[in-house]
Amino acid sequence: MQIIENSKVKEKLYVEKLENGLTVMIMPKKNIQKKYMIWATNFGSIDNKFIAPNDKEETNIPDGVAHFLEHKMFEQQNGTNSLDTLTALGVNANAYTTTDHTCYLFECTDNFYPAMDELMDYVQNPYFTDQNVEKEKGIIGQEIQMYDDYPSWAVYMNAMKCMYKNNPIIIDIAGSIESISKIDKEVLYKCYNTFYHPSNMVMCFAGEFEPEALIEEVKKRLKPTEKHGEIKRIYPEEPEQIVKKENTQNMEVSMPIFVIGIKDVIDNKNCTSSNIVKKHIAIEILLNMLIGKSSKLYKELYEAELITGEPYLDYEFSKQYAHVSITGQSNDPKKVLEKFEAEIKQMKENDIDLAHFQRVKNMIYGNYVKEYDDVAEICRMFVGDYMKGINSFEYIEEYEQVTPEYTKQVLGEVFKEEKTVLSIVEK
Repeated sequence: MQIIENSKVKEKLYVEKLENGLTVMIMPKKNIQKKYMIWATNFGSIDNKFIAPNDKEETNIPDGVAHFLEHKMFEQQNGTNSLDTLTALGVNANAYTTTDHTCYLFECTDNFYPAMDELMDYVQNPYFTDQNVEKEKGIIGQEIQMYDDYPSWAVYMNAMKCMYKNNPIIIDIAGSIESISKIDKEVLYKCYNTFYHPSNMVMCFAGEFEPEALIEEVKKRLKPTEKHGEIKRIYPEEPEQIVKKENTQNMEVSMPIFVIGIKDVIDNKNCTSSNIVKKHIAIEILLNMLIGKSSKLYKELYEAELITGEPYLDYEFSKQYAHVSITGQSNDPKKVLEKFEAEIKQMKENDIDLAHFQRVKNMIYGNYVKEYDDVAEICRMFVGDYMKGINSFEYIEEYEQVTPEYTKQVLGEVFKEEKTVLSIVEK
């Protein structure tokens, strides 16, 4: 078992790769009542074209299969639903699908091993029939319609469509009513057998655990599996340029909401985990310096009543896409964009304000450290980063390497007017 220690946050991560290829990560937390477990597979909404191990032909699946599969995993052959079983044990259980992974999880103070029994049982024993698949289409169809009515979801998806031409990030994670109508039990079993092999999965635990004992408990509950070959994922070529500068949609909103998006390029030549992490930290610093709560621009926009509150700042990336997004509410989103671009231009032309840089950098470091206080944050963070080829400790390690000079370089490379889009939802 590999032990990765981080002295700055005084935490240890125990990592073991089992014979069947499953990676298990454990972070013991002394004197914490809560325990958390995630079992995740590297299969998300963007994985809709692939060549399965031992296949020669490409498989194309309908949009929304990863999310549909996540929904269906809880239904058991004996007529029970594992989510109900877990709730009856007094644990808080859930599942979610992202663009690049699907997670099954629970949090508890008691009944950890009975809950682990149930989770590991249902994830390893899918039960799909023509009838239960048809029934699920109605449930997910309602969920899709509900999301279609959310202005916050519409404004985000429209921003993606402004930035990306071919990348499957422009597809709703749940798919569409039309695409899910094409899903059948054969498609679900094909994807389950392809992507739910232990070698394509990771398990993460945080809480008061003895790592060696916990690994043995995991091994006891694993079904025997045969070796699995490589899954060849097929993604379309994506041009560097954006699709269009702007999109406006009319919906029932009290005030217009907006997303400013900046499309980034994935640099496959310098794609080491430390480079990815450094760049991410620099972008977080820049966003906070440009338009975060402590920025001159935010104060100006707020006092002019051009913005109602602190905007949500994000750098979203995977191995297939990367972009900046700034989400907020304003009576004049175009004016906000104009002032934001002027602020970028000014920062590019002048020296970085070192005192402001250090304040923001310290705040971000404090946020990273705080994440280690929460077992849920730890597991979600380590699983999400694992899918990107990153160990979450790297954010703590690389922090010192992010200098004002490097941050200024990232500003020039990423924050480009020709890569910037504006999505608006208004009345």
